[in-house]
Amino acid sequence: MDIISIKRRFGIIGTSPALDRAVAVAAQVAPTNISVLVLGESGVGKEVMPRIVHQFSTRKHGPYIAVNCGAIPEGTIDSELFGHEKGSFTGATESRKGYFEEANGGTIFLDEVAELPLTTQVRLLRVLETGEFIRVGSSKVQRTDVRVVAATNVEFVRAIQQGRFREDLYYRLSQVPIQMPPLRDRSSDIHLLFRKFTTDFSEQYHMPPLALTPDAIEVLENYPWPGNIRQLKNTAEQMSILETKRRLDSDTLLAYLPESHRSRLPVRNEGDGSGDHLNEREILYKVLFDMRQEMHDLKKLVMHLMEKGGSITEEDASLVDRVFNRPPTSTKGLPLGRSEEEEHSPRNFIEPSKRQGGEGFEEMAPELTDEVEEVLSLQDSERELIRKALVKHGNRRKNAASELGISERTLYRKIKEYDLK
Repeated sequence: MDIISIKRRFGIIGTSPALDRAVAVAAQVAPTNISVLVLGESGVGKEVMPRIVHQFSTRKHGPYIAVNCGAIPEGTIDSELFGHEKGSFTGATESRKGYFEEANGGTIFLDEVAELPLTTQVRLLRVLETGEFIRVGSSKVQRTDVRVVAATNVEFVRAIQQGRFREDLYYRLSQVPIQMPPLRDRSSDIHLLFRKFTTDFSEQYHMPPLALTPDAIEVLENYPWPGNIRQLKNTAEQMSILETKRRLDSDTLLAYLPESHRSRLPVRNEGDGSGDHLNEREILYKVLFDMRQEMHDLKKLVMHLMEKGGSITEEDASLVDRVFNRPPTSTKGLPLGRSEEEEHSPRNFIEPSKRQGGEGFEEMAPELTDEVEEVLSLQDSERELIRKALVKHGNRRKNAASELGISERTLYRKIKEYDLK
């Protein structure tokens, strides 16, 4: 059976190469009896792989039992898995078969296998290697023929280093590992899944299905979905029930998404701990704002000097120094602590003749005024940057937002604010 038929049979939605690879490995290993370990984050749909393995194996007519190891208390896990004898512990009023005994001739799926206690791991290792187990409170060895498929979202290397999982059991379980991709690596499948969920909920709750605007689809596909398919399904259900409109835009969708995971951009650097945490774009705005203020001060100074006929006061000299970040100057136009020769250096902004005579400032004033007029305001600069980024990326907002260093929601808001088409 080909991959498309398998996905259709088990309700698997998506065309991601990583997903197709996982399905292909599960179908290929199914006819054997070796153990399979399914790896992946919580909510990626790991539980479908054991069903594929079981249904395409020679054990498909035998029992299939799924056990959530993390949901069983540590004190009763051995009894649940391997059974117990009457009177073996308080409350054991009769003998009971365990899951491994019940699943004889079939498949047992151990979900969250990394949550097993170390003592239970020893028992499980023996079953995998010899097929033998002992009920709690018994001394009789029993045998079982069970195919084990396990799954976990735990990083095994760290669990082994911390002594929480046996290394020999890990290698015994992971004879064939199957890696399930997270939803953020399947961006092309997200909208397909969303449509499937909203269609199902519309039938369940007897209401029209939801639809998304193009900008909402971009947000949907760009969101990292830390809860994976489970989170996407819950979000689709909430929106299906709570929203009265059946066509939703990006702002409506964002209201259902946690703020802490709205952007795939790197975390901002904390800087020196002063509390002023600026990214590159904010720094650029700050520089532009400072430049605008400095040119405003310079224009004010020039107009003031023209009105006074060119005479320079101590206050005027101090303003020039502040604007151009120069050493303090005197009213004679000479920086404090500098010689006449240094003063005539080309690096000086205003020549002595232009400092002391009104004619020199009048000649300079038009040039400075023109330069001031050419400086764009902060808002104009921002609008131009956004426009150029959109043109560069062919109006693909996700790419433009990534280059600008802002979130998609901020970009959408700026586009509306500046009336960019």
